Amino acid sequence: MLGAFLTRLYHALGWALVGPRPNVPKALWVVAPHSTNWDFPLGLWIRHELDIYIGYLAKSSLFTWYAGWLFKALGGTPVYRDKTNNLVDAVADTFNRHSVLHVCITPEGTRSDVSKLKTGFYYMALKANVPLILVGFDWTRKQIVLSEPMYMTGDFQRDMLPFYQFFAQLAPPHKTWLTNWMKTGIIPEPTGGK
Repeated sequence: MLGAFLTRLYHALGWALVGPRPNVPKALWVVAPHSTNWDFPLGLWIRHELDIYIGYLAKSSLFTWYAGWLFKALGGTPVYRDKTNNLVDAVADTFNRHSVLHVCITPEGTRSDVSKLKTGFYYMALKANVPLILVGFDWTRKQIVLSEPMYMTGDFQRDMLPFYQFFAQLAPPHKTWLTNWMKTGIIPEPTGGK
């Protein structure tokens, strides 16, 4: 019901979902730029449009006593940034235990500008042997753009080049992590998460 409402709303507002419709049993959906709270209802709409249940990882502070139930009901799993845990291994293990699983993550980790991505998503996909599906919000064209499924090889620089190219095709504004690459062509080395 919520999905049908969002579909009517976004179509009325002129939004379109463009790109290939993935047909894989498992994937890690990587969303950028993450710059507004409107990303969340757009994500719910994508899920309905594709008829794929996509859960998501989100900062634990969203899961308050009064709203946590809603985020969990909508497929959310809290990420506790202040605790020492190996999120990469936990997510990879979860993928390995399921025959069908789709999870969304925002590698920027915040709506604010960032100069470097968190690269745990890369190692999650690599360890679980699941593809990345890139999801780009193009606010100027009112498009949500999807990539083909992308499998990681372990060669970080080679694997990440199409990642940067994909997000560079979206209309500005771009965050600093992307504009730095567009100026220099340099992909920063991973931040950890192996």
